[in-house]
Amino acid sequence: MSTFLSGVAVLLSTLALGCSGYVAYEVFTLRQTLNATSTASNTIPTQVPSSTTTISPQATISPSPASATTSAISPGQFVQPAFGKKAEVELLSAKRIKDPETGNRDVVNLQMRIRRLATDGVVGSDIISVASTTARNPDTSVTYKGVALNRSTGSVSLFQVRPQASADAYIWLRVPDGINNLDIFIPDTAAFKNVPISF
Repeated sequence: MSTFLSGVAVLLSTLALGCSGYVAYEVFTLRQTLNATSTASNTIPTQVPSSTTTISPQATISPSPASATTSAISPGQFVQPAFGKKAEVELLSAKRIKDPETGNRDVVNLQMRIRRLATDGVVGSDIISVASTTARNPDTSVTYKGVALNRSTGSVSLFQVRPQASADAYIWLRVPDGINNLDIFIPDTAAFKNVPISF
């Protein structure tokens, strides 16, 4: 009887030893994985995504010559409410560029950011028609319009922009060379006065 019990004890000891070896191996493997992950996260630069920038389907930006240049407009310098307090429009840049068709420098690329502020009360008709933006010479009151429909974002629907998110948009305005400041009028948005044009 004692021989049988001794055999069972040896068998159980062997099983326990095997299990502890397996557990030790798993712990070692887990530690190696964690070390590799930690090293990778320390060596790979992380980018923090902008959670406030969302472009609606109507606000897809086409490549424009002013996209890689600096602007005379400072961030937050030109911000106006739109649709009452449902949204705000910020001018990002007003850059004089050359018309690719004529070669004349009588085009101003106006870039803007439309941010939805309201969490409710926004309806489908709350649409900012970027293509209908106009500019005015503050000295002579002469008005300037867009170059063409295909030289603007078109329209931005607030209904399709999430609250606190924004949509970037642009329009090319036909402005004679030699004019350095403009009053900007975006539909359903308060007017922007004396906006400088960069070159």
